[in-house]
Amino acid sequence: MADYEAAYDALIAEGFAANPSPPQTKSKPVGRPKQSPPKNLLDRLRKHKALVSAFMYDFRIPFDNNLVERDVRMTKVQQKNSGCFRTEAGTRIFCASCSYISTARKHRLKAVDAIHSAFLGQPFIPDTP
Repeated sequence: MADYEAAYDALIAEGFAANPSPPQTKSKPVGRPKQSPPKNLLDRLRKHKALVSAFMYDFRIPFDNNLVERDVRMTKVQQKNSGCFRTEAGTRIFCASCSYISTARKHRLKAVDAIHSAFLGQPFIPDTP
């Protein structure tokens, strides 16, 4: 772990060396000085090092966020196809349906089986820890 942390710190330092702060102008600036996008990213990676590398210490935390991206994708595709959600009630129903299906899949159930159980009045309800 110490080797990985040292490598992380070295890469951040290398990034700062390659992306220095822009030089200050001669006039007195108002507010914070503007930084480049790479410098902003490096600042955040250094500040949130513990969160970025949390997956190394707790194996329940996934290395990537693909599950989250998959959960959001259905909503974005529906929005893209129809242009928008027509009503707030329709949006709530769509999101509840997607959430139910996503939760069932994460518990290794087939979406069709989960929907069928729900229509039979026996919806899948995950165990709470």
